[in-house]
Amino acid sequence: MTTVARRGWLGGTFDPIHNGHLDVARAAHASLGLERVTLVPSRIPPHRPQPFASATDRAEMARLAAVEPWLEVSTIELDGQGPSYTATTMDRLDALGVDLNSLVVITGADAFVGILSWHRVDELLDRVSFAVVSRPGHPAPALRGALPALASRMVSTDAWPGSSQPCIVLVDAPTAPVSSTMVRAAVAAGQSLSGLVPDAVEAYIAAHGLYGTLKELHE
Repeated sequence: MTTVARRGWLGGTFDPIHNGHLDVARAAHASLGLERVTLVPSRIPPHRPQPFASATDRAEMARLAAVEPWLEVSTIELDGQGPSYTATTMDRLDALGVDLNSLVVITGADAFVGILSWHRVDELLDRVSFAVVSRPGHPAPALRGALPALASRMVSTDAWPGSSQPCIVLVDAPTAPVSSTMVRAAVAAGQSLSGLVPDAVEAYIAAHGLYGTLKELHE
């Protein structure tokens, strides 16, 4: 008897969370029929510079962005110690009694292209399924050529079995051309964040003076 994966797990620095992150979550949710998607701010990202905003601020911005009823936020990585390795987080979830067969790790294709450098990657790919969503300049289907060693594990959304057999589901969907670097630069330049982040996140950044001074452009 197979177990259908119903929960998405989307980790990231979220410094700040932006519309590209949310589009990735929405694409995976819609394409795989997930019951919910959990946004997971990382404590110490192992493959990126240290965050500019505090853990508290990044978690709160994620909560403000999680307005859809199927979105939620977990601080499991912020509450841990050391680098936020996905493999280690899966260990913790397993120890808490979470059935990893019911979980799909969601990531953008731009991040997944570096998967072979991830901590305990072979074990991780054998334990949990991934949903890899296209990002501007990084179409998910191109990963078959970029990562030939993993191509046999990759399936399209219409071929995804939704079973307990871990696989890599390629979700080719449009996502906003936004990055956290772009958002921080816009804040520093006193530009509006309209279209880059949810309004509530823009208001939070302004109220807490994050990333510089956000000037009001609509006076």
